[in-house]
Amino acid sequence: MLLSTWNFLKRHKRKFIFAGAFVGGVYILGKYAQWKIREIQEREAAEYIAQARRQYHFESNQRTCNMTVLSMLPTLREAIIQNLNSESLTTLLKNRPANKLEIWEDLKIISFTRSIVAVYSTCMLIVLLRVQLNIIGGYLYLDNSISKNGMTPQAPPDVQQQYLSSIQHLLGDGLHELMTVVKQAVREVLGGVSLKQSLSLQELEQHLDQVRAHVEEGCMASPRKPLSCYMMSDEETTLASQACGLTENDVATIKLLNETRDMLESPDFHTVLHTCLSRGFSRFLDNMAEFFRPQQGDAAHSTLDSLSHVSLPLAKIIPIVNGQINSICSEIPSHFVQDLLMIEQVKEFSANVYEAFSAPNERQK
Repeated sequence: MLLSTWNFLKRHKRKFIFAGAFVGGVYILGKYAQWKIREIQEREAAEYIAQARRQYHFESNQRTCNMTVLSMLPTLREAIIQNLNSESLTTLLKNRPANKLEIWEDLKIISFTRSIVAVYSTCMLIVLLRVQLNIIGGYLYLDNSISKNGMTPQAPPDVQQQYLSSIQHLLGDGLHELMTVVKQAVREVLGGVSLKQSLSLQELEQHLDQVRAHVEEGCMASPRKPLSCYMMSDEETTLASQACGLTENDVATIKLLNETRDMLESPDFHTVLHTCLSRGFSRFLDNMAEFFRPQQGDAAHSTLDSLSHVSLPLAKIIPIVNGQINSICSEIPSHFVQDLLMIEQVKEFSANVYEAFSAPNERQK
């Protein structure tokens, strides 16, 4: 019996070897497949968790952006009011001076200038902070992700502070330059308009469009400057001021500033800024429209079409325009600011900036 079994095994030895190898191979492949599937599942789970963490960090960063904008608006408003002081002119008018007409003309220019500057600077503040805080937010996400590996962070607190302090250009020299340009444009467009002349809301909009054209497109006598120049100082000035004795933090800050400048010069940024400006001036006109509505007796006819038939003397429009800065630069979330913060293109652009600078390969650039 044993001999016959041995002979059987001997005769079919090769088959048993192949069968054993096949079964063993199937077993090994099955184990490998299980391991591979588990590895893929673990990697997908890790990627999902990382993406969720990244999304949470991004959303938190956007809330910080909104809060930062609101916290800086009072500073912006005070800077505008201090440099374009219409209150001193209204005080003079109460005393009935001999040069009353001259003071009214100055009040006209300053009132329009400061409200238009308020729209421009608020829009610039919103989009600039979106760029800066999403660049720094992207780097912070990466720094937190790799901190356990002992790598040197690219955005330590000192660099963050030095980098974010560059916003002072918009609140200082950039704002003063913007005021000068807007004031010149207002004088060219409205300087010849009589205080007694009545303007409809549509005519007021046309004058605003002309002022914007002078500021954003320039003219033969005054070539256009990119709006980004009011938000960041020239690259040469920034680098020259730190040309000697650069520390490691200085180099990191300059890198962040150059990356920000590249963003501000990109077509996407200009598209988002102009979208923001269009919404801002539209909201400004909506606020003005409240004063162009027909009298209560004609309330039934108070439609958008009827507003075009209502005109007010420029002398009555000036105080209304003058007071708009309190709505535009309000630290209390107003319709004006909320509209700008919620623009879809601004959100998408913010997401793109954050995505670019929170990607691991961005550190190698």
